[in-house]
Amino acid sequence: MAKTYSIEVDCANCANKMEQAAKETKGVKDASVNFMALKMHVEFEEGIKGHEELDVMKEVRKNCKKVEDDCEIYI
Repeated sequence: MAKTYSIEVDCANCANKMEQAAKETKGVKDASVNFMALKMHVEFEEGIKGHEELDVMKEVRKNCKKVEDDCEIYI
């Protein structure tokens, strides 16, 4: 399952850091960030659904804020 989320980030380099942090989060199979569109596309690992998806995205947000503290992911 995959979903797209709106994000807020100031520069392309920061977007790349967010993408890498998302990819390294448990429960995420793949992630990509489109800086120009301010979107993050997240593909979840098999078996992730419902409330688990929200939990994974909270971890993604936490991990992204570690590398870029003024970014935002709207979940």
